[in-house]
Amino acid sequence: MKRTLILFFCCLLVSSACAQLTLQQCQELAQRNYPLVRKYDLIALTQHYNLSNASKGYLPQLTLSGRASYQSDVTELPVDFGALGEKLGMAFEVPALNKGQYSVGIEIDQAIYDGGAIRSRRKLARAEADVSRGRQEVEMYAVREQVNQLYFGILLLDAQLAQNSLHIADLRRTHRQVSTYIYNGIASQADLDAVSVEILALEQKQTGLAGSRTAYVQMLALFTGMQLSDSTTLEMPVDDPTPELSVNNRPELRRMDAQIRQLDARSSLLNVSLRPRVGAFVQGAYGNPGLNMLKNDASAYYVAGMRLSWNFGALYTRGNDLRLLATDRREIDTQRDLFLFNTRLQTTRQQAALLTLRRQMQDDDEMIRLRSNVRRAAEAKVANGVLTVTDMLREITAENLARNAKALHRVQLLKQLYDLKYTLGHESDNPINR
Repeated sequence: MKRTLILFFCCLLVSSACAQLTLQQCQELAQRNYPLVRKYDLIALTQHYNLSNASKGYLPQLTLSGRASYQSDVTELPVDFGALGEKLGMAFEVPALNKGQYSVGIEIDQAIYDGGAIRSRRKLARAEADVSRGRQEVEMYAVREQVNQLYFGILLLDAQLAQNSLHIADLRRTHRQVSTYIYNGIASQADLDAVSVEILALEQKQTGLAGSRTAYVQMLALFTGMQLSDSTTLEMPVDDPTPELSVNNRPELRRMDAQIRQLDARSSLLNVSLRPRVGAFVQGAYGNPGLNMLKNDASAYYVAGMRLSWNFGALYTRGNDLRLLATDRREIDTQRDLFLFNTRLQTTRQQAALLTLRRQMQDDDEMIRLRSNVRRAAEAKVANGVLTVTDMLREITAENLARNAKALHRVQLLKQLYDLKYTLGHESDNPINR
């Protein structure tokens, strides 16, 4: 219920902000709306139940038992009491025990010293819950990458749409100029048709880009749980400084740390299995025979005392159990080394891509300036009749391509930066509120 209210207010806040979304808002909404987030509550419940079950080991253990049997022989005293009575002038009679025997009783056991078994089981329950949460965070973290891809995909399409619209506007201006040239006898109808064809091609491209943007917005709406439309705009993220490459904060590493703690808890249980157990007990029963074996009547009785037990059977498998734990540790260490190695490869590639894009952006403005000069010169030559309209269209297209490259480079730079942050786990140092 709390998570639903938070999601509702986030949606209300976003709706009131002129339908403009930020990347952080999209990430938070996606993290809360993704169906897998409900698993956090299940993990918490599982941990609670396991801890509760382990703690109940301190409670007295009540056992109800019953027994009925028939045996082929019973205990008899090796004395002829009849002959002894005749000699002593007395009558001796010892009743024989029944061959059918029965008893029903209750036993209460109270642990006094369990060798730390309960404490170790609670520690293992917490470690297992941490491992489950670690796996959950890894799966939820992958959602951030999908949201990034959609968000920057929309920004790239927005940049292309904007530049394409500017190109269409330029060509329509050129269309008016060529119409004037035809009137003055400088250009022909074929030149005007060439401009018209270019405009139609760009309008077709605009339609395709708009369709792709609609699909991306719909997918982003599914992730965030919001009602988004084609009028929804996305805020351009800030070009933050490049993150420190030596710091890796990925949830996979925290999951591996939790797995090591789980192995430590299992190791503690192995040590506990070698320790003695001390407890108190009380037995109460009713049966025949009772504690007095010579009394052939049903009777009630009780027994109270202390019990010491020490099982050395765990020594047989202890060596193999320790070796298995050591093998599991080495496997986790290998996974960690492999993950760090692959992460370093990926960050190296992303860092190189960032440097390349920054250098390209330094040249973009100069290229646009030069292309603008060439385009203006081409327009002047066409006006003077020394250059064809086709050649001028080529220069107009080249200028617009340079402007489009600058816009795309900016979005690609931001995407590479946030991809690098994702690779290093710097996008969100704190998991979502659960």
